[in-house]
Amino acid sequence: MSVEPTTTTDTADTAAAVAGEAAADRATADGEDAAEAATATNTEAAEGTAERPSAAQLLQAMRAIDGGTGVIVTRRPPPPVAGQDDEPEGDPATGPSAGPSATANPDRNDDVSADGDDRAKEAPAATESAARPSTEQLADTIRAVGGSTGGLAEQTAAPAGGGDPSAPRMNHRAAAPHTSAAAPVPSTASASAQPPADVSRAEALRATAEVLAAGGAPAELVTATVAALGESAPALLRENPWAVLGVPGVRPEHADGFARGLLGDACGPDDPRRAQALAVWLLERAALRGHTAVELADVSTGLEKQGVADSSGALATMLGEGGDGSVMGFQEEIQEPGSHRSGSQEGEDAEPPVRVLLALDRLALAEDSLADGLVRLISTFEGDPLRSPAEAPEPAADNAGAAPAAPPALDWAAAADTAPSPSAAALIRAVAEAGLVLHTGGTAARAEPVALVRAARALGLRAWVAAATTDGRHRLDDEHAVTLTGLLSGAEGPGRAPDGTLDLDLLAVCDSPALDVDSAATLVESVADGARLVLSGDPAELWSAGPGRVFADLLAAKACPSVASRTPDFGPIGELASGVGVGELLPVEAPDKEVVIVTAKDGAEAVHRALQLVGDSIPRALGIPAEQVRVLTPGHGGPAGTRALNAALKQRFNPGPGAFGGFDAGDAVVHSPAPGVARPGTVRAGGPQGLLLDCEGEEVRVAREQVGTVRHGWALTAHQAVGRRWPAVVVLLAPDTANELTRQWVYTAFSRAERHLSVVHAVGPALAQAVAAVPARPRTTRLRGVLVEQTADLRD
Repeated sequence: MSVEPTTTTDTADTAAAVAGEAAADRATADGEDAAEAATATNTEAAEGTAERPSAAQLLQAMRAIDGGTGVIVTRRPPPPVAGQDDEPEGDPATGPSAGPSATANPDRNDDVSADGDDRAKEAPAATESAARPSTEQLADTIRAVGGSTGGLAEQTAAPAGGGDPSAPRMNHRAAAPHTSAAAPVPSTASASAQPPADVSRAEALRATAEVLAAGGAPAELVTATVAALGESAPALLRENPWAVLGVPGVRPEHADGFARGLLGDACGPDDPRRAQALAVWLLERAALRGHTAVELADVSTGLEKQGVADSSGALATMLGEGGDGSVMGFQEEIQEPGSHRSGSQEGEDAEPPVRVLLALDRLALAEDSLADGLVRLISTFEGDPLRSPAEAPEPAADNAGAAPAAPPALDWAAAADTAPSPSAAALIRAVAEAGLVLHTGGTAARAEPVALVRAARALGLRAWVAAATTDGRHRLDDEHAVTLTGLLSGAEGPGRAPDGTLDLDLLAVCDSPALDVDSAATLVESVADGARLVLSGDPAELWSAGPGRVFADLLAAKACPSVASRTPDFGPIGELASGVGVGELLPVEAPDKEVVIVTAKDGAEAVHRALQLVGDSIPRALGIPAEQVRVLTPGHGGPAGTRALNAALKQRFNPGPGAFGGFDAGDAVVHSPAPGVARPGTVRAGGPQGLLLDCEGEEVRVAREQVGTVRHGWALTAHQAVGRRWPAVVVLLAPDTANELTRQWVYTAFSRAERHLSVVHAVGPALAQAVAAVPARPRTTRLRGVLVEQTADLRD
């Protein structure tokens, strides 16, 4: 029985409608993609030599280091990891370097940024850029700052034992409140800009509207501005008009026009406030692509593209007294491939090559907090917790005067011997000896953390297992399975102990690759000293939608035991995905049509065939209802993106007028209340107050002003599908998506299917090439280096 689609008139017309109705959307997306590529690609440096910062600028930076208003932190490189490829070079501040990765990933950008930003276009810089300073010159600048103070500051590692257990635990949010990437922290906030406590939101909106009007900004920005900058927005914008860059969808050329409207002749391209806001904007854009830090040279280049003539001087000022602390600097030694330090005195005295990284304070603090918390779990683990005296056995009657006997040691060996699989047994043995353990494996390997939790509970420990999504929790099939969000909020699981930590002895977290630095830091802060934490996941899947690559960095750092599952994913889909995971796209035997590959000559035919599979072929041939089928595609824009596909699928499965803000009862949707969060659901009802959704069995009410966080959900991106599976999945790859494909993306998309996978593609050999040669989009992070340094100090 074949599920190869057959031609039908209605789907052919639908495919044509998709191409026609999406033309305007495609033009907008293409315009933004081209502009982003122009901004993201490293260009050749202009002729000439960049001037180094003045002595006054260096003195400012020196004082900042001494005073604590700016920090340059020296990091030593982690040792090379056998078998680990170096990340390709690129410009993380604005995107990877020229080539297939030069264009921003539409999956990532559309998932975590506002639609207003999708529609904005990059305008060429009005002022000719200065010559790009060399990496050596920028490093010299930082060395000069350090030399003025007797050397660069060394960041102190967490003390062995996790510090004073009686001291209150520091939450990284207390130091610098974290905001979403779509609403960056204003770079020039000051105490004087804060409004009185009794100023209402209505007053803030009114005052913000006045400021925006004075600068010539559209009134439509009022609500978004207050949402992004807070009720202090009017004072903040008057103090620094370029703070408007913190509003989603606002680009540098818009901010410059607004600043000219407010400042008049006093507005100039080298205004320090402008450089500060632009640097934060560049780092925020990099965070949308997953970077937690950016090389100083790349930020300098980004500033030059925006007309900042003395970019290195502006950065020195920013890191010194002239900055507000929203940007932090870190220095790492560079480990040259195959190089080694000489044992001679000359070699010891030679300064190693370094790179300087800049990071938003919120991301830097989160990454450091995460590293500190992980080291704390490693260093405070002392074995199994002793039972309280009330739980100790009573002394025998003939020995009533004797002290209670010590509780027996937990028999982990016996638990491992009765484990359901060798890999589960290996995981149990590793957890018996360590407070932090990593576990890797595919879909079938998810049973191993469940087996661990059941064994731990049988031994008397308070153990829980968490998944990233409600669907993932259901698939764990355990009464002590929770969602990570529910666990941390207290809605699910054991709740909190009096000290604020989770009231448990062991926590196993599945889907760990989905953890970004902020969520991972929150999780680790919630685990008590001496408790066990197991981070489990499939390292071949896409990294988090938010900044960081936490699970990959932990594996690379080798700071704790790691258990690799040997349990394979069975069936044709599992065999295909396993091959992709190691870089091979191989044909598989699928006697029951579990896997079907459909080639198309162009994008229109690919869309036509994908719609036909969903609406006719799969339900008819395999008996899988259309509502249990999802289409996965790399991006939101274009005729083969989620927007156009969802418009066509709605007409096919739930036509209607869009009575409730573009939605009708019965529409399949995805709710994204925060960047990187995607919850599939169905519209139940709607009205003037908003929408009522059923999200995986949970009733969710979306207020009218938040309806923009809901999109139709018959077609999704792979990032939106992470943590979930469906009975049937159709992966659609149009020709214009070829440069966006990576092994990670293909693996994640293919492994979302349970019973049937159809791959409809018109990318030719690009699919196999991506699987073989493009493992993942590079991300610049600091976690691995921080962990290697701290655990080395811990071992010493």
